[in-house]
Amino acid sequence: MNDTNDTTGDVPRRLDGNEAIDRAAQQSESTGGRNITDLPGLPVADDTANLRHGPNLHDGLLALLPLVGVWRGEGQADTVVDGQYRFGQQIIFSHDGENYLSYESRFWKIDEDDNVIGPDLRETGFWRINDDDEIEFLCTHSTGVVEIYYGKPVTERAWEVQAASTMVTATGPASLGPGKRLYGLMPNNDLGWVDERLRGDDFFPRMSAQLKRWAG
Repeated sequence: MNDTNDTTGDVPRRLDGNEAIDRAAQQSESTGGRNITDLPGLPVADDTANLRHGPNLHDGLLALLPLVGVWRGEGQADTVVDGQYRFGQQIIFSHDGENYLSYESRFWKIDEDDNVIGPDLRETGFWRINDDDEIEFLCTHSTGVVEIYYGKPVTERAWEVQAASTMVTATGPASLGPGKRLYGLMPNNDLGWVDERLRGDDFFPRMSAQLKRWAG
């Protein structure tokens, strides 16, 4: 552990590792038993993924209304780095009454025997849409990728967006090309989506899934 600066009067002093650990333990005496699920509510509206509860959906989001909810299911991936594999996924589209949807997606890998073999990538971001039904999707990947997508509703139950900007960090996947995504409600009301990536002159499917509504 790195040493931590301490100041006694005007003379700075370096804490050794044990002192830093002891001080951290003292500072967390009243909080060390709490975790995320134990936190009290904030003085503003909580996010809701159920249109029947919480604040009213902003009028500007009506074209995205069918997405609001918690969705879970399985899909297939074919990536340059990890090859082909199955995954489980949860997507949460939620809102707090403001003019945007919050987006959170978690993936986990599944083997051929339907066993969960560990976590996979995560995504978080926001969906916005203007008065002309132009969608803006800001998406941050846990793998070190930040993307800005633009698009429009295809129908009242389908939405297509394409990346106008894809930025990859120094440790991110250098092989990831610009992408486009299609999200849509299927005839059975499951949510289907596909992520395609540009390889050469054409787009190829990279990930796709079919998810059932679990809440909302």
